[in-house]
Amino acid sequence: MTLFTRLLLTAALLGGWAAGPAYSASAAAPQAAESTSGASNAKTPQQERMVTCNQNAKGKSGEERKAFMSSCLKGEVTTSKELSASQLRMKNCNTEATTKALKGDARQSFMSICLKAK
Repeated sequence: MTLFTRLLLTAALLGGWAAGPAYSASAAAPQAAESTSGASNAKTPQQERMVTCNQNAKGKSGEERKAFMSSCLKGEVTTSKELSASQLRMKNCNTEATTKALKGDARQSFMSICLKAK
């Protein structure tokens, strides 16, 4: 046998050996799919919550819907939109800075002083 023939024979044998696991995995995939599709169609609690939250989110869009869905899926109950003391302070300082038409460094320093004041 020549060197070329030996190399060709070795390559063919190694190629067949390497392709064996790939072929057996692809042949097993349809069987796995059939076994999972036969499972019951009962919804998980998370899926039920998703359906309920989607129904309750009708009429909301954009950031409002995103925030609602996030809190709803976590199971959080939003009873009111009362702001905490720090949120209220931030809102008031931001409004005041806007009315004064502050921008850049002036706005940043104003906001810092305003938020630190109690």
